[in-house]
Order: sequence, then structure tokens, then C-alpha cells
Amino acid sequence: MILAGSIVGSGELIATTRTGAEAHFDFLWLIIIGCIVKVFAQIELGKHAITNGKTSLGALNEIPGPRFRIPFGRRVFDANWFLLFWSVMFVAILAQQGGIVGGVGQALAISLPLTEEGAERNHYISQKIAIELAEEENNLQKITTLKKELNLLGNPPDAKDDIYWALIITFLTILLLIVGKFSLIEKFSILLVASFTFITIINLFALQSYESWAVKPEEIIRGLSFSFPEIKNGNNPLITAIATFGIIGVGAAELLAYPYWCIEKGYGKHVGPCEKNEAWLIRAKGWMKVMHWDAWGAMVVYTFCTIAFYLLGAAILGRTGLLPEGSEMIQTLSTMYEPVFGSFARTIFLTGAIAVLFSTFFIAIAAQSRLCLDVIKVSGFAKLTDKQNSLGLKLLGITLPFICVMCYVFFPKPVILVLISGTMQAIMLPLIGFAVLYFRYQKCDSRLIPSKIWDACLWLSFFGFLITGAYQVYAKIFS
Repeated sequence: MILAGSIVGSGELIATTRTGAEAHFDFLWLIIIGCIVKVFAQIELGKHAITNGKTSLGALNEIPGPRFRIPFGRRVFDANWFLLFWSVMFVAILAQQGGIVGGVGQALAISLPLTEEGAERNHYISQKIAIELAEEENNLQKITTLKKELNLLGNPPDAKDDIYWALIITFLTILLLIVGKFSLIEKFSILLVASFTFITIINLFALQSYESWAVKPEEIIRGLSFSFPEIKNGNNPLITAIATFGIIGVGAAELLAYPYWCIEKGYGKHVGPCEKNEAWLIRAKGWMKVMHWDAWGAMVVYTFCTIAFYLLGAAILGRTGLLPEGSEMIQTLSTMYEPVFGSFARTIFLTGAIAVLFSTFFIAIAAQSRLCLDVIKVSGFAKLTDKQNSLGLKLLGITLPFICVMCYVFFPKPVILVLISGTMQAIMLPLIGFAVLYFRYQKCDSRLIPSKIWDACLWLSFFGFLITGAYQVYAKIFS
């Protein structure tokens, strides 16, 4: 469940709503598949970690294939092709976290502008968005009034309040990462995610009482009919959708981070090193059952949340033609709550957005710090004692957030930053699928071999990953 704090975040709030805005209801089926299909790989990776006591990158570095060995001093840097590709994805993930902390900064800049220019810019953008909503509702009188007010405002001022807030939030995150504990992270993330998920689902159901915004049964049917939207003005919604596929639910980054939480949470420690006796087998099966409940329970949470965000994006952003992007991203997304909550919409959404995105940033940085240290150890670059490992986590808790926020400072386009990471993670998915099959058929304890149905699901998962990854590569090369 701790993953809920990071997986119900940028993928759902930013990428999923953007996909809904571009594709309308047509890709509902793809969003649902993207949430469910990865759980099989997640559980298999967790199972391998529990029964073998190896972290994700440690296990993946044993996969056959090209290796790169570079001697330095008395040691040899020894990493396979998988670790090298992970390193590229790691850079993209840092950019994604920059987009996330930038989103938090935007939300706070709207709630509590730090400068006069920031307050004026907020008013200008809110007026522009209000015109779009009024046009969808055919409220001619309101449209005329708003356009007159917008003309009087002139051009929007150039404000940096979002950047100032992003820097403040980064500093707060660094403090929490230095003193934070696992139980604190878990409780904090579950509380925040549950609250915002509840509000979002209520908003979706309440929206059905508004004729202009209600999601109609025929739209749901179309969304589940494996249809594809039209390409308009050279804009292909499928490219955005595939990038979204890579980060919604359990994205590639979370799949690789999950075994670390399994080991740190205690699954692996309680099972202990692999033994041939019956007692170990009973412990292993018992904790694997707990892991199944954990993984599928989290899947239910983030699937409902993701569907809600997608339908809201299609119903409101798609119909008005609003696309969340740039420094207007958060203001645009807040319009999804205005038909139901009216003047309170902005406050409700901003509170939820700050909570979810901040918890995502917080937990994702904590997870990536662990992977970063692990790649240093498994590649032979350095051998770290427990004390050095703890110190390394604290140092990375300072360094990584700073790098992330600098990505936003120099490139303040959070949607693009998030989708870049989504693209890299979509390409990584088939590699993870291959690794999962390798663990299943080459490394699985003979006493823990799953059913044929489970094996079939693993293969379906792999082919799903392969198709999405291959299309993303094709689209980037030939589009």
C-alpha cells in the first residue's frame, strides 16, 4: 500500500487527465488495462526478492546479455545492459519529479501567491478558463462579461511564484527525508491518497446531475470498445496515452522500487534465507499471500482513482478543449471540480493536488535514493557498510530533490517533464517483462511454481508491455 502514495500522483493527476482531454473517452479501455496488467509483474518481482533476498537491481544485473566492465583501481565496474538502460530512465524520473514538485509549486502559487504579479497572473488565467467553461455551457451573457473583463486586464504578467514555492517545498522534502521513517511515510501517504481519491470519486458521481457535463452510458461503452480517437492537426492522442500507460498504476519505476519496500517492510526479513525445510516454505507462502493482498488491494485503490481522473479529463477538459500544460497546468486541472463544487472547487482541488503530488514527490525520491545506492553496490563501484548506506540515503535525500527542482526551474513545463518519464518507462516495461519471465522459469524455487493460469497472465502482461514499448519507440523515431 505504500506505493499508493507515489502511484496515485503525477500519472493520474497530470498524464491521465491530459490523455482524457486529448482522446476523450476512447482510451478508457487502455487506462484500465494499464492499471491491471502490471500487477502480475509486480508480484513476481516481489516474490523473487522475498525468496532470494535480492534487491531489484541486484537480481536484474544477473540477467544474461551484454555486460560492460570498466576497471578502476582495485575494483571493476560491472553492469549489464539492463542497469545501463535503468540509468537512462533514472535521469528521466528525476525530470518527472521536477514536474511534480513544479505542480505543487503551481498549486501553492495559486493558493498563496507570494508576489503581486503572481496574484494578477492567477486572476488572468482564471478568467480565461472561465470563458472556456461558459462557452461549453452556452452562457452568452457570462461569456460577454468575462471577455470584457479579460480585455481590461491586458497581457498576463510574468510571475515566478510557482518556482519560489517549488524551492520551498523541495527544502521541506529534504528535511523530511533526512529525519523520516518508513512507518511515517506509509501512514502519511495512505491518508493523503485516500482523502483525495474519495473527493475525486464524489466529484465524478455528482457530475452526473449536470446535463452539460454528465458522462453518458454510450460514452462509457465507446470507451470500452477498444476504439481509437482520430488524429487531429497532427496530434496523435495514442502517443500521450502510451506514455501515460508507462506511469499509471504501478509504473516501471514503481515496479523496480517495490522489492525494496518488500525487504524494508519486513516480508523478506520474516521469510529469511532460502532453506529446504518445511518451516521456511510455510513462512514463504504465508508472506507471499500477504504480498498478494497488499498488491491487489493497492491496485483497486489506484484503478478507481485513475478511472475517475480519466473520465473527469474527458468529460470536462475534452469537451471544452482545455489542455493542461505549462504554468497554467494546475489552474486548468482545477476546472474539473468547478461544475460540482463551484467557488469551493479551487480550494478543494488545490488542497488535494498539493497533498497527492507532495506525497508522490516525497516517496518517489525516497525510493529512487535506495535504487541509486543499490546500483553503486551491485555494479561493484563501491562496497557500503550499513552506516555508509544510511549516510548515503541522507546525502541523496539532499542531492536528488535539488536536481529535480532545478529541472523545473530551467524547464517549467511539468506535463512535458512527466510525459518524458512516461515514455522512458513505457520503453522499460518490456525489458521488465522479459526479466520477470526469466525469474519465473530460471530462478523460481520448484516448491513455489505458480499455476498455469498465473503463467498465462505473466505472458499476456509481457506481450502488453512489448506492444506499448515497441509503439513508443516507433512513434518517437518516425513521427
